[in-house]
Amino acid sequence: MISVAKVQRRNAWRYYVRGVAFGDGRRPVGQSFKDAQEMAGLPPGRWLGRGLAALGLAAGQVVTERQMKLLFGEGRHPDSDRLERELLDDGVDPATARRATVLGQPIEEIEQRKQTPLLALDLVFRPQASLIMLWALGDDRTRRIIERAHERAVAATLRWLEDEVAQTRWASGRGRAKAPALVVAAFRHNDNRNGFPLLHEHCLIANRVQRPDGSWYALDTVRLYKNIVAADTLYTLEMTTEVCEELGLATVPREVTPGLRPVMEIADVDQELIDWSSTRRRRIEDVLEGITDDYVKKHGRLPGERARHGLAWWAAQETRPDKKTPRPLDQLLAWWRVSALLKFGQRTVDELLQRCQAAGAAIRARVRPWVDTALATVDVAAVVFTVRGIFYRRHVLAEARRHLLETLRGRAYVPGIDSHIANRALERYGRQLTVPQKGRRPPAADQLS
Repeated sequence: MISVAKVQRRNAWRYYVRGVAFGDGRRPVGQSFKDAQEMAGLPPGRWLGRGLAALGLAAGQVVTERQMKLLFGEGRHPDSDRLERELLDDGVDPATARRATVLGQPIEEIEQRKQTPLLALDLVFRPQASLIMLWALGDDRTRRIIERAHERAVAATLRWLEDEVAQTRWASGRGRAKAPALVVAAFRHNDNRNGFPLLHEHCLIANRVQRPDGSWYALDTVRLYKNIVAADTLYTLEMTTEVCEELGLATVPREVTPGLRPVMEIADVDQELIDWSSTRRRRIEDVLEGITDDYVKKHGRLPGERARHGLAWWAAQETRPDKKTPRPLDQLLAWWRVSALLKFGQRTVDELLQRCQAAGAAIRARVRPWVDTALATVDVAAVVFTVRGIFYRRHVLAEARRHLLETLRGRAYVPGIDSHIANRALERYGRQLTVPQKGRRPPAADQLS
């Protein structure tokens, strides 16, 4: 599952190096970025994305505090200090040397227009609650498999965003170009602000990408926002499939929010275990119920998809606890295990994986390891039309991925079958409503309604 937040204003990067990169804790004053992460037992932030090559960086390199300030605080090259020094040594004047390290339009020019610059988007990737429980209470092998699947699913989703979604824009959006190279700083977290298990990854996507001519412009963040649901379903599909195949598990639908689509959770993970780690979720749901009632009284209707996201964000902010003191993963694992043993007993905890594998074996024995694409095409088209009426390819693609999750129950799928199903649904059961206009840029295939 993926949530999105904006990183705005020049000092927003401080929040990430003082809190987010420190495990949602409060980093001690005067302590170095590296020492704080080591004390918290957290892996250092790492660079991801194809855009690193243009910056002289490599995937997997450690993110430093200075690089965070330069890129996400000033919109400059992460290695600006060295580049600027070399230019000064060559006799370039200081102002020109500094301008040469700026990626795209300077932040100062944006602020002079009384606008707030958008420096990055924070995409937070997290698995389903049942997978988090297996990760927190399982043995070392189970934990490694889940972490590896999470890393690969994050990487696959970022690649898809680069291949299919990322664009740069200029001239107030009138000019656009493909930008298949993002610059991402990723930070791993192990728990939530209450100290309960919550494996998740903060991926800060810089709001600067290259045009084909090598110049740097803003990322089309609106387009990225619109494709988040399709990216979410891809991450969930990739992660769930790999874990189920490696451990012999299967999934079952479970209603999380009444009235919304069910979530495909690992079969036979006790609901009481999920509730034990979801204390904040229950508080959010209580607040969300109240503000949703207020919305209905004010507008006379239920909130739509966009309004629901806004209300959920507001409820999350209202219930957000104070920052905590981060602890290393080995300490957290010991505390989680003792807490679960005291609440549920040794048998429930120790036999969790075996129960899930037994339930998975029963489900996998009766679920065919292939997909009827003709039936999937009809099902996807019917669901999208019923829910939306007017839709874009991204909605059909997201539904195709949900169909694979619900049909295969964790079994492996043929790569690219999601796009195949979406394309067939559009060709056979879709009618194009977008009318290209003479003299205007023709819309891309995924922008046609």
